[in-house]
Amino acid sequence: MKSNIKLLALLALVISLLFSFISKSSQQDEMEAVKKVVFESYINGAFNELDADSMEEGFHEDFAIYSAKGEAIDKYPIAEWVSGVRKRKTDDYNPKDPKNVWDHKFVNIDITGGAAQVKVELRNQGKHVFTDYLSLLKFDSGWKIVGKVYHRH
Repeated sequence: MKSNIKLLALLALVISLLFSFISKSSQQDEMEAVKKVVFESYINGAFNELDADSMEEGFHEDFAIYSAKGEAIDKYPIAEWVSGVRKRKTDDYNPKDPKNVWDHKFVNIDITGGAAQVKVELRNQGKHVFTDYLSLLKFDSGWKIVGKVYHRH
């Protein structure tokens, strides 16, 4: 009888550890998926490579940048931003010009189920320019950036 109880306890421990491992692995997969969208569509799409197509892929069509304007909220929709990126890319754009090279640092990534918040710092020519807070939601098609608030340093 005691050996059966010990065996059941051991089995419960093994199952618990297995679920814990699977859960951590799944969480790590989601973290990598979120980082990939932010890196490809935001950091490279909007800044380093000016890749408007990548932006359209990683940002939800209802995305906007929100900022305070007095007591009102100013809203910059994704369609306007993508249009500006396309125009800037067609102008005399040189990706090797230091002013066009943006370094980034993922400060924090917080995921709960199908919602995520990413804090990322952007630097240009060694100067900390932006601290951005990106909100993401997981759709059937994958993670999409749905909103941004920021601080300009």
